Parts: sequence; structure tokens; C-alpha cells
Amino acid sequence: MAILANADTRVLCQGMTGWAGTYHTNRMIQYGTNVVAGVTPGKGGRSHIDVPVFNTVKEARTATGADASAIFVPPPQAAAAMIEAIEAEMPLVVVVTERVPVLDMIRVREALVGSRTRLIGPNSQGLLVPGACQIGVMATDRSRPGSIGVVSRSASLTSEVVSQLTSAGLGQSATVGVGGDPVHGMGFVDCLDLFFADPQTEAVVLIGEIGGKEELAAAEFLATKGLKKPVIALIVGEHAPAQRRMGHAGALSQDSGGDVAAKVDALRRAGATIAAGAHLVGQTTRERLAKRAA
Repeated sequence: MAILANADTRVLCQGMTGWAGTYHTNRMIQYGTNVVAGVTPGKGGRSHIDVPVFNTVKEARTATGADASAIFVPPPQAAAAMIEAIEAEMPLVVVVTERVPVLDMIRVREALVGSRTRLIGPNSQGLLVPGACQIGVMATDRSRPGSIGVVSRSASLTSEVVSQLTSAGLGQSATVGVGGDPVHGMGFVDCLDLFFADPQTEAVVLIGEIGGKEELAAAEFLATKGLKKPVIALIVGEHAPAQRRMGHAGALSQDSGGDVAAKVDALRRAGATIAAGAHLVGQTTRERLAKRAA
């Protein structure tokens, strides 16, 4: 049983009738994801790519029993879409949208307090349970079912690392893209906690970068709760110029706490195994598991 989703997850797509929503929803369906509804205000009662469309998330949930949402809504309306899903008590919401205003996300975070919703993103490549369910835009061609959990802030590095793991004979239990924005939903700690409790997951690969405190929070979590399973960490951005944003809003090294050296040191002291480079994650993971089995 993987974390967050499985083959039985019933997915609705907010913004499904737009270009991006249409394209990626179709990809999800082709992968085998059980897409049961789309939501676009004013287009309820229609059918789009053979999927029924509803005006609201609440209507779609009532009619279809959907228990996860993928959001492909443009940035100005994305926060409203998230809050609508939260108020409809959607258990899981995955937000692909990039460039959601920070103040909008603060309102979303407030709406999450005390709710029944787990939010992934925004600016997330999504969630992938190999062979069972794809929610979002994550590449699927190199993924394979297995026992390695992957949690990442970087979309491109996720694809590279998953490819390396598969080449090393290590399938994945689930891959979660937490998103690169500074204000977002689930983070490294949330995912580590779920992976540690998941009997299918044998080890976790954590992909971090400069900026923010996600990796430091993960290190504190490991130091406090204990290393219940092997954690292999890759932190990138060692040579990024200070005070310069790299790629997206979350990748900005503002002080010594956000640089690679500080994060690597904290994670190593907490017991994580550090991959020496992006090209070595698969090999490092395989070696760490072999050492555990010896």
C-alpha cells in the first residue's frame, strides 16, 4: 500500500477543460489513473474527453465519490480553486500551477488549518504511484513499482533520480513532488513521516536544493524521531551565487542556513546518507541498502 494514493483513488481535475488540463488529464487516464470528473465553473453537465464535467468540486464529489483533485487552474484563480477543494473536504489536492502569488498561498495555508485536506504544491510535478496512479504532470516512462520512496523539490532532478533508481533495479513505492514555492502544502517532514509508516517503503530518497528551511526541518525531524528507515539525500545548488534566485521562487539562498553546506551537514548529522552528486543517487541508494542487508 503506497502513501497518499493507489489504484482505487478516484481523481477529479479542476480546470480540466483548458489546454493544459485536457492534455495532462488525458495522460493520467492513459496511465491508468481513475479520473472520474472534471470541474469547470459554467460548463457543468457536459462531457470532456469522455469525463463528466461539473460546476463545483462539491457537486463532483457528491456525484462521483472523488477523493483526490488535480488542479490545472491559472495562477490568479488557483487559490480559489484550492480553497474550494478544501471546503469540499477533498482528502488530497495536488496543485500543478506555477507562480501562485505568495499572499494567495498564505490564505490557502490558513484554510488548511483544521481541515481534512492534504495539499501537495503548488508548483508541483505531482504524485506518482508506479503502476497504479499518476496525479499531475510527472514523467512516468522510467518509473517502476518497488520499495523506494522519493520526495523532491525539483521536477527535473526527480526524473533523473527515478531513472537512476530504476536502472539500479530499485523500483519506487511513490514519488512526491512537494513543489518549489516558498509557501506550499506538504513538505519533506510530512512525506518522511508517511514513508516511515508505509510497510511497502524500504528507504527514502530526498532531493533538496538551496533556499528555504525544508531540508533543515527534515534533519531536525530525523534527529528527533529517529532514522526509522535509510534516507539518502541529494542537495543541489552548491555553486549557485548567493542572493540570486535560481529557477523558481523557492530556490533562493538568502543566508547560511539556506546553503548546501549547512543542509548537508545537518542531514548527515541526523543519520542521512549523502549522495556526492546528482549522477550518483541510484548507486548510493543501492550501496546503502546492501550495507543494511549485510
